[in-house]
Amino acid sequence: MAQKRADVPWEEVADFLTETVINRAIKHDLRMGPRGQKRDEQLLEEVFRLACRYIGQSPQQTLYLNEIKQTMNANVGWQRISAYLKFLDGTLLLRLIEPLEIRLKRRRGAPKICLCDHTLRAAWLQEIIPLTGPEGMTSPHLSVLAGRVAESVVGYFFRSIPGLNVAHFPERGDEPEVDFVLTIGEQRIPVEVKYRRRIEHRDTIGLRAFIERVHYNAPFGVLVTLTDDPGSDDPRIISIPLSSLLLLR
Repeated sequence: MAQKRADVPWEEVADFLTETVINRAIKHDLRMGPRGQKRDEQLLEEVFRLACRYIGQSPQQTLYLNEIKQTMNANVGWQRISAYLKFLDGTLLLRLIEPLEIRLKRRRGAPKICLCDHTLRAAWLQEIIPLTGPEGMTSPHLSVLAGRVAESVVGYFFRSIPGLNVAHFPERGDEPEVDFVLTIGEQRIPVEVKYRRRIEHRDTIGLRAFIERVHYNAPFGVLVTLTDDPGSDDPRIISIPLSSLLLLR
């Protein structure tokens, strides 16, 4: 509906998505049965709203707690918020990408939020972030948000591939952040999303650092870009535009 019906006014598409996709999941699917009736509909809405707002990011517990406290004027525990996030993950409205754990000692980190389609965000928050065209590329604010949306698109795309293990790699000590890490057998492939017209050498620090750590067993890295221009001259880094990546399945 959102992608194919370009002839339909956006307002109609937004109302359709809100009513038949988001509201159906929050007000109907997640509230079916005796246990479902006990779930707080308003809290589900607020958790989903925060997920839309922080798309492509890894919000910490304190952010959820403070935002919901201010919005609902109520003290809601993290366990309950976490359970609602997992309920939304179960509806496939979003995917929670957990941090990579490859050491004996567990490294704590917040999950990264990837929405199934950015049109749901546009409909729910009433904020359109263009991924193509000059609008989002000329405004610094929209450009940053477009990068977050693109990161979310990539994460959900990878999670939709059966049998592929997907995680994100938060900054750890002297190891910089990597947007996603794909685990295939004993090998890992780091993926960085840089959805901008100009990519600098420093933008690939995370990929290069991950590849150079022998114990990660990463033969190469992937840099997801906006344009067809190579994002790096490092032979270990493969550049691919987001539009081409989504055609690979």
